[in-house]
Amino acid sequence: MIAPLPGLPSLREASRTWAKIGVMSFGGPAGQIAVMHRLLVDEKKWVAEDQFLHALKFCTLLPGPEAQQLATYLGWSLHGRRGGLIAGTLFIAPGVIIMLGLSLAYRFVAGLGAIETVFGVIRPLVLVIVLDALLRIGRRSLPSNRLRLLAVAAFIALFVFHLPFPILVIASGVIGLLIGNPDRTVSVRTEPPRTKDSFWATVLIGLALWWVPIGGLFFVLGSHHVLSQMSVLWSKAAVVTFGGAYAVLDYVRVAAVQAGWLTPKAMLDGLSLAETTPGPLILVLQFVGFQGGWQFANPLSPLAGGLLGAVVNVWTTFVPSIMFVLAGAPYVEQLRHQPRLGAALSGISAAVVGVVANLSIWFFLQVLFRDHHSLSVGPIAIDLPIVASINPIAAGLAGMGAIAVFKFKQGIGRVLIAGALLGILLATAG
Repeated sequence: MIAPLPGLPSLREASRTWAKIGVMSFGGPAGQIAVMHRLLVDEKKWVAEDQFLHALKFCTLLPGPEAQQLATYLGWSLHGRRGGLIAGTLFIAPGVIIMLGLSLAYRFVAGLGAIETVFGVIRPLVLVIVLDALLRIGRRSLPSNRLRLLAVAAFIALFVFHLPFPILVIASGVIGLLIGNPDRTVSVRTEPPRTKDSFWATVLIGLALWWVPIGGLFFVLGSHHVLSQMSVLWSKAAVVTFGGAYAVLDYVRVAAVQAGWLTPKAMLDGLSLAETTPGPLILVLQFVGFQGGWQFANPLSPLAGGLLGAVVNVWTTFVPSIMFVLAGAPYVEQLRHQPRLGAALSGISAAVVGVVANLSIWFFLQVLFRDHHSLSVGPIAIDLPIVASINPIAAGLAGMGAIAVFKFKQGIGRVLIAGALLGILLATAG
């Protein structure tokens, strides 16, 4: 057991908080980052502001779900490798359990209207939390006009020109180095617990956990079985899809539909379910794995094939994600106070604000408007709402949530619990 640093929680207390975050992590990356920031930085003060932003910068550089990687990094910063494993696992556990239940229900139940009603109430409330996080992170990570301009430029590059995410991150780091405006905040925490595990030991253990089960699938079921094919495809996605869950969605959609694992309509249904559950949006891969494994299970039973498909996809998605963080975090943390690196990372931090703003706009469009259209002129492509398609109920719920959070300073837990109870009442009444 690693002894906590002064002022930091015990591993048991932190684990309870990570489980709470996992249950409340609705709204995709923007909402999940908002939840973590509100609880860990503002309310419990376990993580300093500059450490949170530093971790977020690092995780945006990695392929895979950045919110889950952020949870892993922050868990590591509190309690070492064990804390990182616990945080990363508990962050996804509620979503995995719920998505597995929804995947089963999709095969056996004609309609999921009641579930959609409950989560339909929660989503507009998450929009308020996303906005709150954007304002908080923006105020604290943009101390100069130059960084504010860089954040605006990053937002425009993503929202208007759809610049590839890796290029944006590299360019922002270079610009930050050139303008020479390093982070001026000072962490009130000491260095995180040091681990004796070397970089290569972490990588080798991670690779073994990642690829040995895949080798077992090939040995037992053969290279042409759907489970073997999915394990390789999702492993590729784990290392090439920079930019988080949103970057992987199109890759998944094309591959899964072309392979015949599920229909385009089923893919949209799975994405809808993933958007309404806690946990990373990338859990849509679990749905794809269940449906593909169910339909092409031979020589297994459909149920066994579906369950294994879900497990395989979760495993090959998140084991690499955790490995990347635990291997790199000790080195990145040691560089946190280097002035020149701080200047480059402050540029990336400004870009992160633009990224969160872009995710917020995307979430805003999805939650409050039923229909959208794209305005395209040359390299410019802007997604705009169709005003007449506004969802008045969602808008009203978002307004009430904004009053609760900004005027009455209610915590996110209370707001989300109230929304869930209202959703249950509406679903029962309907």
